[in-house]
Amino acid sequence: MADYKLILPAMGEGVMEATIISWLKNPGDMIEEDDAVVEIATDKVDSEVPSPVSGKLKEILVNEEDIAKIGDVIAIIEVDGEVAQDSTETIKESKPEEVPQETISELEKPLTEKTQQDFSSSDKFFSPLVKSIAATEGISLSELEQIQGSGIEGRVTKEDILKFVEDKKSGKTTPAATKASTPTPSKPSTPTTVMSGEDEIIEMDRMRKIIAKNMVSAKQIAPHVTSFIEADVTNIVLWRNKNKDEFLKKNGQKITFMPIFIEAIAKAIKDFPMINVSVDGDHIIKKKNINIGMAAALPSGNLIVPVIKNADQYSLSGLAAQVNDLANRARQNKLKPEEIQGGTYTITNIGSFGNTLGTPIIPQPQVAIMAVGAIVKKPAVVETPQGDVIAIRHKMYLSHAYDHRVVDGALGGMFVQRVAQYLEEFDLNTPI
Repeated sequence: MADYKLILPAMGEGVMEATIISWLKNPGDMIEEDDAVVEIATDKVDSEVPSPVSGKLKEILVNEEDIAKIGDVIAIIEVDGEVAQDSTETIKESKPEEVPQETISELEKPLTEKTQQDFSSSDKFFSPLVKSIAATEGISLSELEQIQGSGIEGRVTKEDILKFVEDKKSGKTTPAATKASTPTPSKPSTPTTVMSGEDEIIEMDRMRKIIAKNMVSAKQIAPHVTSFIEADVTNIVLWRNKNKDEFLKKNGQKITFMPIFIEAIAKAIKDFPMINVSVDGDHIIKKKNINIGMAAALPSGNLIVPVIKNADQYSLSGLAAQVNDLANRARQNKLKPEEIQGGTYTITNIGSFGNTLGTPIIPQPQVAIMAVGAIVKKPAVVETPQGDVIAIRHKMYLSHAYDHRVVDGALGGMFVQRVAQYLEEFDLNTPI
């Protein structure tokens, strides 16, 4: 017998620590290779840590709600014979293996074929593992929501749902009467609500606390300036309306406006590379890769920003595939830590809420962000060979917020003007 040290792996660029949310295994439990052992939370995403070996969980070294550093030993697993042990340094420096989209689609295919159940509408958090088991076993969302979880804040663990499945098959219990397989902490599954007179006091959940902290920090660090410009996107609207059905049939992807916006931003970054930088003290770090983050709303109302790496290297159909995949998995809490790291520029679509103008906050350590407003029909003066005419055009405002420490008004203004130019010059004959 030998002891294997389970080490907290790297969670993506810039992530140095994680909070232990819930141990999915107890000391003495047998563990198979790739079994999820612990659920962790970083300041970006919740995820599960799988075991690289098979054996018995001998000892837990970091308690729930405690913080562990990347490379820390968090548990000891007893294994048969000798097993190679990765060093802490190797763990820290390792880079996540990029999985081709075709592989991801293939892996998710069996689950899709088994069930069409969508758990994204729930206000409760369910780990990817729990949702996968629920989908495989045909557990409905209403059933899942009624299971009393034994994890932190009442979260449903792997053991909870497996016990429910067993009880359901044997006819022992109903969802409402399902009990946790292990003692349930006293913490409620939802933020604490207190009535004070006619007012309602609601405690922030963990994600909201993190967002609040990051937003305050971003405003304190970077002096924000915002430039606005109105773009005529009539060609884009007409092209999409004409080709959206054929695009779906040919590429298997819906075409939204977002891939077109990202394409224009990537082109403009190539024209003005000093927008694609970060600040480290008195140094400006010019980024080689163009990694575009796109803000996505979660069912909980919170926001997350998945990142399209090397966005300038994709075709329009490739960008559409990336946008759709990341947005869908963001809503399902299936994003990997590395997929929300490494952004060099961010776009947020405030137009999806019907807003026309906005002043977005720059995510650190980036130096700029663009908000795209709602597309509205407006009368406009159009120049023709026969003279000026009044025509109905599709217009949209672009709001470009930038860090005035390193981006002056000239650069910030020229950049957003160039993005508008690329949008207005969109070719109606663009192939699908």
